[in-house]
Amino acid sequence: MTTTPQGVGQPGFVARHGLLTAEQREKSAEVAERIRAHDLRSVRLAVIDQHGLPRAKNLSPEAAITAMEDGLDFSGAIYSLDTGNNVFVPPFAPGGGFGIDELTGFPDVVLVPDPATFRVLPWADRAGWMLCDAYLGDGQPVPLDGRGLLRRKLAQLAESGYDFVAGLELEFYILKNHEITINPENAGFTPPPPRVSPFERGYQFLSEVRLDSMSETLDAIADALTGLGYPPRSIEDEWGPGQVEISFAPIRGIEGADAAAMIRSAIKQVCQRRGLLATFMCRPGLPDFCPSGWHLHQSLAERANGHNAFADPSAPLSKAGRAYVAGLLEHALAALPFAVPTVNGYKRFRPYSFAPDRACWGLDNRGVLVRVQGAPNDTGSHLELRSGEPAANPYLYLASSIAAGLDGMRRGLKPPPPAEPDPYAAPAPPLPGSLAEAVATLEEDLFYRTDLGDSIVDYLLLMKKSEIERYEASLAEADPADTVNEVTPWEMREYLEPY
Repeated sequence: MTTTPQGVGQPGFVARHGLLTAEQREKSAEVAERIRAHDLRSVRLAVIDQHGLPRAKNLSPEAAITAMEDGLDFSGAIYSLDTGNNVFVPPFAPGGGFGIDELTGFPDVVLVPDPATFRVLPWADRAGWMLCDAYLGDGQPVPLDGRGLLRRKLAQLAESGYDFVAGLELEFYILKNHEITINPENAGFTPPPPRVSPFERGYQFLSEVRLDSMSETLDAIADALTGLGYPPRSIEDEWGPGQVEISFAPIRGIEGADAAAMIRSAIKQVCQRRGLLATFMCRPGLPDFCPSGWHLHQSLAERANGHNAFADPSAPLSKAGRAYVAGLLEHALAALPFAVPTVNGYKRFRPYSFAPDRACWGLDNRGVLVRVQGAPNDTGSHLELRSGEPAANPYLYLASSIAAGLDGMRRGLKPPPPAEPDPYAAPAPPLPGSLAEAVATLEEDLFYRTDLGDSIVDYLLLMKKSEIERYEASLAEADPADTVNEVTPWEMREYLEPY
């Protein structure tokens, strides 16, 4: 692949630091040919930030091709931004406020496109897209990057003889964009008219008539996702007005997290172009709105033969699968800031709500934290982790799950008896009732600090403590009359539109 100098990064950066395999270099050449063959006007190079949200630049086709060799200079200031887009560390502090020398002074980082993620965007005119990995100027991975963290966890899993298989099941809302007003001057959330969904009001769970009323928008979403290579396996209407659940066939490896990030962004963009707002905020503070969750289905495939390591000829779950469950339960409380990173997400955990409220497991029971779906001699046996919120960073959510499950397998842990029939009455540790409680639990935990590393844990704690402080300060100024479903105007400003 030959390129004309474009000045987008450091000449020869990728080859100099050995950042792509021979297979990836070959794929890069194929992508360059596809960019030219499609006569693209632009290519978006995106990186998923610490909140799980895409940050991107539009590049000319030739600049994008060059970036696959030279990288792309990109502002490292994004790692200093909280969920409200505020700088949450002391500006220009040594080490960027993170104790990382290379991040002093808000420097650029270098994004390297992953050619395996190249897509032509179905909803945009002659636009391509590639997901990138983030590196420091010396070629080392940015320590705060979730995609790099997940790649390291997948490598450790591979050393143990397994590949991770994810099944994505996400819930979200579709709202009338023009009826939602967020005051940027911190004056509050302007309540909309009573009907904020373009679709009928809720509590018509799995209604075919309600589903048909959404078909025009859902068909546009399905077409876009199919064009990206992720055709929805199912789409259904949920409890709330305009609430949707979407699921996909199992995906192996890092592509599961990549797909989650791409799918969320695609849905938001398709709805935006139709004058609608898609939000993955867990519990919008609007009348009749129910919480949304992200149920992460997961299993392990044996690398030697591709067999499902959780399948068993005589039981719903294998010995390895039960040890994995035990690991998820042992680390469940400390894992919550990775799976439920917002203040709002903890307002989902309620008894008898079909969301978990304690760390228990069971066979095909929707009230547990870890639900086993399978039967004897079922090659599709797998686990469903039901703690996550749709706003979770997919790389951190998957990485924390893999770490916990693998720990259970390495130590040969055994889970407690399953919580049957009523998981809300089970003698199991209660889940933290707030982000502040969850952060305090993670801060005292040694496992994730050892397994995932000090940098990522300290970074998450610093960022979330800042978020909690701003939320608690807002409570002193809040008018209780503006609060709907226990959700404050601050949460609506903070999470509704960005997520």
